Amino acid sequence: MAISADIGSAGQNVYIHVLCSITVDLSATKDCHCLAARRRAREITRRYDEKLRPHGLQSTQFSVLAVLGVNGPTPLGELADILGLERTSLTRSANRLEDEGWVTDAESDDARVRRLKLTAAGREKVESAYPAWKEAQDQVDEQMDQLAVE
Repeated sequence: MAISADIGSAGQNVYIHVLCSITVDLSATKDCHCLAARRRAREITRRYDEKLRPHGLQSTQFSVLAVLGVNGPTPLGELADILGLERTSLTRSANRLEDEGWVTDAESDDARVRRLKLTAAGREKVESAYPAWKEAQDQVDEQMDQLAVE
């Protein structure tokens, strides 16, 4: 640690500079599990998006449609929890899906709760995209099996 002092004119100002040199070996961060998981997640998402693109869907949109297809009308907050999304992110996605005519608001006993349901066009969209999703799913399963063997 080095300390230096600069005294201004007529001794009015005193500035003290403290230099600390702490050396941490950051080389272990190259094996960061968090970074590796995020990288892998992006790689997997790209694979699904690539397969779903010809159907006019992104993987997140497909997931929303699929959950609604399985669960039926679902409150937005519950849907966000199921998908592991922030409610605000899901709201933006839901609005886009609604604009496409694939989801709509369902009746709710509580006016404060927005419930979404799949439309007939949404069911058709998710069912027509299912084979592409399944292909991506099988490819990722195969890669995961190979990693488990290594």
